[in-house]
Amino acid sequence: MIYLTQLIFVEPGKEQIFHQFEDLAIPLMERYRGRILYRLRPTPETYVSGDADKPYEIHFISFDTENDLENFLKDDRRQEFMHLKNASVRKVLLVKGAKM
Repeated sequence: MIYLTQLIFVEPGKEQIFHQFEDLAIPLMERYRGRILYRLRPTPETYVSGDADKPYEIHFISFDTENDLENFLKDDRRQEFMHLKNASVRKVLLVKGAKM
């Protein structure tokens, strides 16, 4: 089992385009045994401290194997809607880890 944490920074005003991307990407990810364990949309009140740029969403994701993740990322269907991600996401901070 592998775990990914994504801090997703969306361009202001492009939230609906990002939601369109997620509506397509999440079901496809599930075909590759990927699961969203937590999907958070933090508000200013939820931060205890920190002066860095704040993400629009935070995803905690798991895949059964590295191969499942790689196959999801290479899927031709995903490539068909990557333009939605490219049009809406400014940057992603990705942290890969394992359960301890």
